[in-house]
Amino acid sequence: MSSQLDLGSEDEAEFVEVDPTGRYGRYKELLGKGAFKTVYKAFDEIDGIEVAWNQVKLHDVLRSPEDLERLYSEVHLLKSLKHKNIIKFYNSWVDTTSNNVNFITEIFTSGNLRQYRRKHKHVDLKAVKHWARQILRGLLYLHSHDPPIIHRDLKCDNIFVNGNHGEVKIGDLGLAGILRQAHGAHSVIGTPEFMAPELYEEDYNELVDIYSFGMCLLEMVTFEYPYSECMNAAQIYKKVTSGKKPAALNKVQDPQMRAFVEQCLAKACRRLPARELLMDPFLQCHTAERGVVHEPHDSMDELEVILEENGDDSLRDFRVRVRRRNDDTIFLKLRIADQEGCIRNIHFPFDVEADTALCVASEMVAELDLSDQDVTTIADMIDAEIVLLVPHWRP
Repeated sequence: MSSQLDLGSEDEAEFVEVDPTGRYGRYKELLGKGAFKTVYKAFDEIDGIEVAWNQVKLHDVLRSPEDLERLYSEVHLLKSLKHKNIIKFYNSWVDTTSNNVNFITEIFTSGNLRQYRRKHKHVDLKAVKHWARQILRGLLYLHSHDPPIIHRDLKCDNIFVNGNHGEVKIGDLGLAGILRQAHGAHSVIGTPEFMAPELYEEDYNELVDIYSFGMCLLEMVTFEYPYSECMNAAQIYKKVTSGKKPAALNKVQDPQMRAFVEQCLAKACRRLPARELLMDPFLQCHTAERGVVHEPHDSMDELEVILEENGDDSLRDFRVRVRRRNDDTIFLKLRIADQEGCIRNIHFPFDVEADTALCVASEMVAELDLSDQDVTTIADMIDAEIVLLVPHWRP
């Protein structure tokens, strides 16, 4: 007896293709099409959700068992990636009959960042910074692997948007690697307007993604594709390899924004990694509530624990974040949200040599006008976080 429900709707769209497991069905509806990849709407029958079915033509790549093994290694790596700013990768398989690779990912109804930005032209700089931080966090995650995972073809077209939450995620990961196999190991695969000079020379590292990120930021701010003044790829190549920046850079009116973009487009030897760019003052969140310390920059040392308390008449969401900066200074941030959506933040430095969680929690509670019963709860959260961040510290 089948466990599958069939409601027999007359409007039900028919699958034109099903994956080898029978879990995912592809519709005819096209979501997007590029030079190498076609994306269709599909459905996950197990979880009952719509997904994206990505199909990449491989041409003559599958010429030997070794080629197939390398290809499988590439797509399996993608499936292992788990980060809130990296698009979710559910499944993949190689269709040797049709000579293509298929992979199932989450679907984004708001489209990619390029489409979204052109649709919503009146966006505050604060929103652009929010998108930038998310992209950098995704890159930091990729580049922190050993060896680093390099995107190689980052652009607004493959950064996807969840418009309801202002959430962006990097997509099309591994596509450059797969295409490299398909078109020859020494071929240059990428989008010329977004490619770092060293990428053409085949002598590069993960910082090529930072260069591409800078070009994405430039497009987000100016609505102009980088090097749109050039007539063809050869002209772009000449300008890029000679170090000439795109004309669109002159249209950036905010001096801080321009300086930040220029940092991303600097020569490889001077280009900053994602970790350092996240610490740049330009991207800093200025919550500046109650005149306390500004929130420190994001880093990989950040740890977060969330505790929810149900009172008689309200729901309070406490979040304690502990962050360590490069000089080993530790900052605590307490964020509290009530049922009405009112959010309050308080920032405190924490001296592991002199402070105790109870003392600092008492100060936080006093600053936010909370009840005394919250002191113990917050102190316990601080203790738990500090121990994780500073293993030798004892409460």
